[in-house]
Amino acid sequence: MTRRTKIIATMGPASESEGVLKDMVEAGADVIRINLSHGGLDDAVDRYRRVRRVEDAVGRPIGILADLPGPKVRAGSFPEGGAVLHSEATVSIRVGNEGSTDSVVEVDYESLMTDLHVGDRISFGDGGVVVEVTDAGADSLRGRVLHGGLLQGRPGVHIPSERLRMPTPTPHDLELLDAMVNEGVDMAAVSFVRSAHDIRRVGTEPHPAGPMIIAKIETRAAVENLDGIIEAAGAVMVARGDLGSELPLEELPHLQKRILHRCIALGRPAITATQMLESMVSAPSPTRAETSDIANAVFDGSSAVMLSGETAIGHDPTLAVATMARIARRADEEFDDDAWAEKVERLNKGREGSTDDIVTNSMSFAAFRAASEAGASSIICITRTGFTVRAIARFRPRVPILGFTTDERTRRQLTLSWGATPMAMPGGLDPARQVSTAVELAQAAGQVRSGDLVAVLSGSPDYKGVATDSLRLVHI
Repeated sequence: MTRRTKIIATMGPASESEGVLKDMVEAGADVIRINLSHGGLDDAVDRYRRVRRVEDAVGRPIGILADLPGPKVRAGSFPEGGAVLHSEATVSIRVGNEGSTDSVVEVDYESLMTDLHVGDRISFGDGGVVVEVTDAGADSLRGRVLHGGLLQGRPGVHIPSERLRMPTPTPHDLELLDAMVNEGVDMAAVSFVRSAHDIRRVGTEPHPAGPMIIAKIETRAAVENLDGIIEAAGAVMVARGDLGSELPLEELPHLQKRILHRCIALGRPAITATQMLESMVSAPSPTRAETSDIANAVFDGSSAVMLSGETAIGHDPTLAVATMARIARRADEEFDDDAWAEKVERLNKGREGSTDDIVTNSMSFAAFRAASEAGASSIICITRTGFTVRAIARFRPRVPILGFTTDERTRRQLTLSWGATPMAMPGGLDPARQVSTAVELAQAAGQVRSGDLVAVLSGSPDYKGVATDSLRLVHI
């Protein structure tokens, strides 16, 4: 079976050469993430253009995700090699960005002294180190290290989201996004989302004219406003690092399932991220727990799973991608397709929406059932925005989904959609010839063969709206 769960790999110092990028793509990376928290805009643009050159070299679309920094609070730089904060040690925490040590941590956040209170817990570096505030002085806080560890560079500092006074997205985010949109970026992730209003503030054109906006769920407020955020966004990322700092850790697995289920039911790709193969930053193989974590993310319904430090700074980025691809492919084989389709149908029952949405949702479920019962070898979707593909992918059909589109950005955005193979279709076709053209192109690409039965889902020229309203079973 071809792997159906997609893989996002983060570009960084260990993987910024075109040679390593090409190796990662050939090992299974579908989308390359450019983390705009590190480096300047010129670096980001240069990385973007390198990925596009690799795309030309491999001859297939590669999605590019620009991850905006958001209102990120960071510690002052630790010395080269880092510093270990030992459990039960006492540390001083103060405003600044010049430098930090194992006893004095500077935090680049002017409201630190007013926004943090005695009893608050501060986490550093995705929760690797946790400090509890025990006392507040005139110009510094004192804290006890609850969970010690090594801190390097300028690690992120988690401030409880209900106290953080910085907007989402920040003015700097919007400047970065404008530049990346001018380059043609396919997707943009918004950090520290707290409400649907944060997504609307991004202000780009709806995809595919603009990038697909991905809401990162990493705050308590985002969990409380989940449905509104999902409706406003093009896709959602479960960012488990900060989310685990905002909420009790024992709640995290259940939240992950809840978020993924709501996203898929609403036809939005859902990404599971953070520390999936963390040990492979330095080790040649994952832990058994990490292997199970990836498989469970697939079973929970993830459209894609993401690698961060593993490919950005890891000792072997290509091996990390290949390992994740192998685990995800095996989990795909065990995925309970029938039970999942029934679950999505239950979640959607009684849900209100526009007429176009209702028509597309109904037709995509009909296509799923028809393909299953008729033994179709694949489902061909003809789509302008990608919504038809995402609608059918919700049901997790056993057969391949071939997403044909005339829009190049849509084709690249489909690299994030579960089970979808993005395919290019020439523009300007007579609508009456779209189905036959798609079938011919699929056959020429070796995706279908003579004698196959395929389901073809498309929009007819007679429909007054923009919905997918036509389903055909075609014998080749």
